[in-house]
Amino acid sequence: MSHSLYSRIWAEAQGALGDLLEDEIPPEQLRPQKDRLQVFQTLATFYLRYLHIFRRLEEVYDQIVHPQKRRAVRHVLEGVMGRLVELKNEMVELEFSEFHYFDDMLQDLKMTPEDLEVPIPRYFVRERMKALKEREKMLAHILSKSGQLDQAPLPVQTMSVERAIQLLQVSERARQGRLRASFMKEIWQEEQRKSRGENCSHADLDPHQAAILIQKVWRGYRQRKKTSKERLEEMIFLGMVAPQLPVLSPAQQRAQQVESSRRQVQDQRETEYQQALVTIKQSVHLVDGPDIKETLQEQIRQWFLECRDATGKFPDFPSAEDGGSISIFAQKTPEQVAAELAAKQQEKEKKQSKGKKEKNPSKQQKEKKGKAKGKGGKADTVKEEEEKGWKMSPSNFLPTVAEGAKLYREVWQTRDESQNIAQCFDPQLVREEKRMEVEEEIRVQVDELMRQELKNLKFTVDRDKGKKKKKAKKASKKKKKKGKKGGKKKKKKEKDLTADRTIESLYEELVLEGILIRPLNIKLSDYLGEYSFLGTSLRQANVEPMPSLSDVRQLIALYGVLPLGSQCVHEQGPLTRSLLLAGPSGVGKKMLLHALCTETGANLFNLSPSNLTGKYPSRSGLQYLLHMVLKVARQLQPSVIWIGDAEKTFYKKVPKVEKEMEPKRLKKDLAKVVKSIKAEDRVLLVGTSQRPFDADLKALCKVYKKIILIPRPDYASRFILWKELLVERGAQVGPTLDLSSLAKVTDGYTQGHILQAIRSVLSSRRLSQQTKRPLTALEFIPSLARQDPIYKEEEEAFKAWYSRTPLGKRRARAAKESEETAQPSKGKKPGKGQKKETAGEKKKK
Repeated sequence: MSHSLYSRIWAEAQGALGDLLEDEIPPEQLRPQKDRLQVFQTLATFYLRYLHIFRRLEEVYDQIVHPQKRRAVRHVLEGVMGRLVELKNEMVELEFSEFHYFDDMLQDLKMTPEDLEVPIPRYFVRERMKALKEREKMLAHILSKSGQLDQAPLPVQTMSVERAIQLLQVSERARQGRLRASFMKEIWQEEQRKSRGENCSHADLDPHQAAILIQKVWRGYRQRKKTSKERLEEMIFLGMVAPQLPVLSPAQQRAQQVESSRRQVQDQRETEYQQALVTIKQSVHLVDGPDIKETLQEQIRQWFLECRDATGKFPDFPSAEDGGSISIFAQKTPEQVAAELAAKQQEKEKKQSKGKKEKNPSKQQKEKKGKAKGKGGKADTVKEEEEKGWKMSPSNFLPTVAEGAKLYREVWQTRDESQNIAQCFDPQLVREEKRMEVEEEIRVQVDELMRQELKNLKFTVDRDKGKKKKKAKKASKKKKKKGKKGGKKKKKKEKDLTADRTIESLYEELVLEGILIRPLNIKLSDYLGEYSFLGTSLRQANVEPMPSLSDVRQLIALYGVLPLGSQCVHEQGPLTRSLLLAGPSGVGKKMLLHALCTETGANLFNLSPSNLTGKYPSRSGLQYLLHMVLKVARQLQPSVIWIGDAEKTFYKKVPKVEKEMEPKRLKKDLAKVVKSIKAEDRVLLVGTSQRPFDADLKALCKVYKKIILIPRPDYASRFILWKELLVERGAQVGPTLDLSSLAKVTDGYTQGHILQAIRSVLSSRRLSQQTKRPLTALEFIPSLARQDPIYKEEEEAFKAWYSRTPLGKRRARAAKESEETAQPSKGKKPGKGQKKETAGEKKKK
C-alpha cells in the first residue's frame, strides 16, 4: 500500500467528519425533544457515522509515515473516540439499557454488522512496547528469583516400592506384548502374500482383459474423486460447508510484510523528527532570537508611551499570572488595557472585603430566602418548562474534533506533497512551531527587564506618586498577611504509608505475594460471538431481547479498552471507575478481563477473597495492602484491579464453609477505593460474579456503577464457536460433521461447556485418524451429556436480579410510564364526549 492511498483515506475520513460536524448541532442550540424514538435514531446515526470515521482514522494512524501528519490524525482520533463514548452514554441515559440495536440503521447507512465492531487502536500497545517488554522482564526476573513458575507445579504422588515395581512390570509386559503382536502380524501377512502368489496361475491371464479391468478401476476412482470435489465445491458455494483455506494466502503474507516495514519507516521518521526539533530550535534561538528580543522591547516601550499620552501616567506592568506582555499584544488600545488592570484591582479589593462580610452572613441569607420565596413560583414554572423533553448534554470532545478538522483544512488539505516521496517531516512547519516556543521563552526574559525599566521610569518621573504607592502597597501587604492568618484552613492529607520505599520494591512485594499477576495473552477478538439480528424487531413487539456476545464485546471496548488506553478519553469523557461482569459459569468473564489487560497493556491486581486468604491480616494490614495497590496502579497505569467472586464481598450471610476465608474484608474499603480513583488515574475496578443474587444488592451497586449481564450464547454464536474452536484444535470440518445440528443441540450450554467437549474428544490419536475416519457430530454428545447446561430457572434468576439494579428499575419505570400515557389513546378511559353521550342515553331511557 502506498502513501497516496492512506492520504486518500485520510481525506475521505476528514470529509465525512466535516459533514457530520455540520449535522451535529451544538447542544446549547438544540431545543428539548419529546419524541424519544426520533432522538434515539439521531443518536444512533451519529454513533454509527463516528464509528465508521474512527475505523478509517485508526487505519491511517497505524500506517501513515509522515510524523507531523500522524500527530494531526492522533488529535482527531482521540476526539472521535471520546465522542463515541459520550454518545453511548447518551443512549444509555435515554433508553435505560446498556444494549442497543441498530438493525434498521445499518440498512439505511448501507453498513454490515461487522462495521459495528469497535476497533481497538493498535498504538495503545505498540507505542508502549518498550516499557511493556521491560515490565515483562522484571516480572520474569522476580518470579525466577523466588522460584515461582507461571504454572503451578503438579502434585507428586508418593507410593511404596512394591507398587512402583508392579507398575514397571505391567508396562514392560505390555510393551513386549505389543512388539510380539506386531512381529506375528508381519509373519501372517507374509504367509498370505505367498499363498496368493502360489494360487495365481499366469497362464490363465489375458492381457486384453487385464487392461480392461485396470482401466475400469482407474476410471471409477477418477470419477469418484471428481464427483466428491464437485459436491464439496457446491456445498461451499451454498454455504453449507466452510472452505478449507490455508492459514494465510500469499497476498495476505505480503500485506503483513508491507505493514511491518511501514512501521519500521515510521520509527525512523520519528527519530529524525525528534532530532530536528532540537536542532531547529537551537538555530531559531541563535538566528532569530536577538531580533525577537529587540522587537518585543520596542513594542513594550511604545505601549508605555501610548499609555502615558492617553492616561497621563505610566501603566502597571501585567504580572506573570495575568500573562505578562501577552495581554499587551492582544490588539487592544492603551485605554482598554488600563481599564482591565483597574478592574482586576477592584476585584482584588472586593475579595478582601468579602472576607469581612462572611463573618455576619445571616442578613444576606435572610434576604436571599425572601427573594427566593417571592420568585419561587416563577422559578418552578421555568424549571418545569425546561424539564419537558430531552436535551443532549454538552460535549467535551466536539471542540477537539472541530479543531482537528480545521487544522486539516488549513494546513494539510491543500498542501502539495508530490515532491515529498519519502514522507519526511516538513522543516517549515517545525520552524514556525519552534519560533513560537522561542518567542515565549524570550518574552519571559524581556518581561523581567521591562518591569525593571518601568520602575526606573516611574521613579524618575513620578517620585512623589511612587512613594505614596509604595506606602499603600506596604499597608495592603500587611492586610493580606492578616487575611491569610484568619483564612488558613489546612486540608488533611492522606498519609503515605510507603514513603520510604520505591515503586520497584512495592512492585516486587505485590508479585511475590501473588497480588500482581501476569494476564493471559488474549485479544478481545478471540471472544467469539455473532450479532443479534432480531433485537429491533423484538423491542418493537415489547419483548426485551437477550443481548448477544457481540454486544458484550462492544461494551468492554467502550467502557474499558478506550478509556484505559487513552488518557484524553479517560480524563474528559464519562468517568467509569468500576465495572461488574455478571453471568453464569463458563460465559467468558475472566477471558474478557484478560483481554482488557492485553489490549491496553494494563497491570492486573488480583484482590479476590480467595487470593487474600491469610495475607496481610488485621485492619491495618488490609489498609497497607490497598495503599500499595493504588500507589503502584497509579504509577504504572493503566491498571486493572480484579475482584473475582464479587458477590462474596457483599454476602448477606457468610456460609460456614467460607468463614475462615473472611470474604467481607474489603466491604467497607471498596467504596473508598472507587471514590479515590480520579479522572487522571487510568485505573479500573473490575468484578466478576456468577451468583450476584447472593449479595446485598444495595451495597453491590454502590461500588459497581456499570453492570454488564453476560448471557449464554445464542444459536448464531454457538455455530461460530463450534466452527472456530474445532479448526483451532486441528479438526477437519467436512460434510460429515453437521455443525448446525451441534449448535442446535447445545442450546443452553456455554462457551466453557463447548470447549470442554471439544478437548475431551479431540485427542492426538483421534486427530491422526481423521483421514480414515472423519469426525461426526455424535462423538461430542456423550461429553456434553456429562455436563449440566444453564437451565431456564437460572436464566430467569439472572434476569430478575438485573431488573432490581438501578438501571433495570429505571427501565421498568419508563416502560410503565409509557404504557400509562398510551392507555388514553387506546380508548380504555372514556373522554368527556363519551360521558355526555351516556348521560343523554340515560335520559332517553
